[in-house]
Amino acid sequence: MTPKGAPTVLITTSKDGVAAVISPSGEIDFDTLPGLLAAEQELPQSVRQVTWDLRDAVFMDVAGLHLLFQQRLVCWDRHRTLIVTGLQKQPIQLLQLAEELFPAGHWSDFLPASRPASAA
Repeated sequence: MTPKGAPTVLITTSKDGVAAVISPSGEIDFDTLPGLLAAEQELPQSVRQVTWDLRDAVFMDVAGLHLLFQQRLVCWDRHRTLIVTGLQKQPIQLLQLAEELFPAGHWSDFLPASRPASAA
């Protein structure tokens, strides 16, 4: 249960055949992380492509990195394709910083291809 006044996130999930889109709206932090992870866990085994549409997630802290890292592992384990789209300015900056500090995490894999890693 989220404490009164704590940030919340609205999670919308849509499924079309073997593809699913998970669209959080709000902040991605450690209070909202369990619900986000549960959204993927509730997808049927028939799903082969998971898209995280983050256009309405304007802020994420290190919990967002945990989310993306966990989703990468889950998708590899379940033979799914993972797509991350709609990243806003602050999450992009966080991923760029994570890539700079921890390049072994391959955080740039989540960044939009058309935007150079040094752009902010």
